[in-house]
Amino acid sequence: MKQEFTAIIKQHESINGAYVEIPFDVQEVFSSKRVKVLATFDGFEYRGSIVSMGGCYLLGITQQIRKEINKDFGDSIVVVVEKDEEERVVELPSDFETLLKENEPAQSFWNSLSFSNKKKYVDWITSVKKVDTRAERIEKGIIMLTQNNKIK
Repeated sequence: MKQEFTAIIKQHESINGAYVEIPFDVQEVFSSKRVKVLATFDGFEYRGSIVSMGGCYLLGITQQIRKEINKDFGDSIVVVVEKDEEERVVELPSDFETLLKENEPAQSFWNSLSFSNKKKYVDWITSVKKVDTRAERIEKGIIMLTQNNKIK
């Protein structure tokens, strides 16, 4: 069941994080306080989770989305959300996947990570343009996974 509403982009305390408040009872509509959703912000598609924080429901908006829709804190946007029941899978770059398969501790920790944390690793690796920097990040990522460290 899709829910559509207009919301104001709010800033998360003193950081560059943004969110919108959900104006309906998520527990009542989706039968859960934390629900994975397919969302659009002014038509820009996003997969995320609605969470309950301090008595209200929130959905985060990444900096990338704000840039794509040319909106920022205080701006009004149209939000559409529906429950996302599809399995979330992160596509691994082949060079990263090869090294991951060769390192059992790193692979084991990788398998324990949430979709969001896996996506952070992949985005961190693929966001660079230089081949050398990418290779360095892949090596560092394997080390971090071996040490059970998440990307922040």
